[in-house]
Amino acid sequence: MPRKMALAPDPQAADRLTLEVDTVQDNMMERILQEITAVGRQLEGMDYIISTLVIEIKSIHSDIASFQSRMTGLEQRVTAVEDHLNTVPDREQELLFLSSKLIDLEDRSHRVNVHFFGFAERIEGPNIQAFLQKVLPALTCITFDPPLEFH
Repeated sequence: MPRKMALAPDPQAADRLTLEVDTVQDNMMERILQEITAVGRQLEGMDYIISTLVIEIKSIHSDIASFQSRMTGLEQRVTAVEDHLNTVPDREQELLFLSSKLIDLEDRSHRVNVHFFGFAERIEGPNIQAFLQKVLPALTCITFDPPLEFH
């Protein structure tokens, strides 16, 4: 196998190599710094977006709480209306019963009344009892002893 020969180091070549390595290192460091700066800007943008999202979520939470309160009120009102609707048939039956009682009482009150037909209006004058005590015995040919009393 052939042997390699050792070359004598060239000081200028070493300086050039060192300069190239330093340049590559500087370029890499600058590029890394640029990337870190870009990532930092992106993080700042994300921080703004996240804080905006937090504000929006809080607003939505507030709206949900408001809607929940309104829904509770609506549920209570619906329950009250349903309860009222459940009592309507009972009240309707009670109204029909009271209406029939009223009709019955009106009929009974008219049974006691006496209606006279064939007399001119206001012929009785100011005292209807005196008029009837005079006219009824004459019409019926009955003498009432004691005289008729009216209530």
